[in-house]
Amino acid sequence: MRILGRDTVQAFMERYPDSESSLKSWVQAIEANSFKHLNELKQTFGSADYVRPYIVFNISGNKYRLIALVNYQIGAVFVEQILTHREYDRGKWRK
Repeated sequence: MRILGRDTVQAFMERYPDSESSLKSWVQAIEANSFKHLNELKQTFGSADYVRPYIVFNISGNKYRLIALVNYQIGAVFVEQILTHREYDRGKWRK
């Protein structure tokens, strides 16, 4: 799949260097696959959750949350934002 929003990923890694290896692994796994639906995606990312309309990925052992829109038809993942767990729990990203 193709990733849109790499600048968001890069900026987050620069701000939180401890996320770098996990985010790079996430990028590799996304790019190496052509997910056709959520069930296929969850086979690779078991902790990914569908929170309409987003897919929320746990990063770095649930320390961070990557929020993305996934378009299975065109094979693209749009990275909306990456948050610390605390920021995610505040819920402002849902608005």
